[in-house]
Amino acid sequence: MMNIAKEHKVNEQIRVRQIRLIGAEGEQVGIIDTRDAMNMAREKGMDLVMVSPQAVPPVCRLLDYGRFRYEQQQNEKENRKRARSQEVKAIKFRVKIDDHDFNTKTGHVRRFLEEGHKVKVTIMFRGRERTHPELGERILVRVAETLADIGAPEGTPSMMGMDMNMIMTPKAAPVPKKERGDLPALEAAAADPGAAASA
Repeated sequence: MMNIAKEHKVNEQIRVRQIRLIGAEGEQVGIIDTRDAMNMAREKGMDLVMVSPQAVPPVCRLLDYGRFRYEQQQNEKENRKRARSQEVKAIKFRVKIDDHDFNTKTGHVRRFLEEGHKVKVTIMFRGRERTHPELGERILVRVAETLADIGAPEGTPSMMGMDMNMIMTPKAAPVPKKERGDLPALEAAAADPGAAASA
């Protein structure tokens, strides 16, 4: 929340004499005195927010800053949720695993994939078992086939020390991007004041 407040100068924090103003509906108002823009904002019960301080003159917009900050927080929350969903979970199998354990562990892998996580499936070899890597591969293939409806191996199984690993990734369609406010697009347009003027 504090980051957002620091990123954008609002109302009295804007100390320049003139700005390029964009109205509440995204329309170009033009270059006007900051004092006049401030009065317009007050009349409409809105805030004057500097969206592109680097432009000459800086670009400001009339908007409801409280609502804008709320939407930004929601976007950040959504991004954090998505970042968490990119965690890699780990499940370990042994070469001599019985059917019950196999089904239980595969069930855990399925749950993680359904939640959108990647899953590192590890086969742990003990002693002489290491001389038969094909046994581990067989289990990994069985896991991949069992979960083919929801996930797919990211690559071929690889040996690392006494373990054989395979990463399963969820097949679910990516989460559609939420409708973002039009401010970021506005900032991009504002970076090219010439284009903004001709618009």
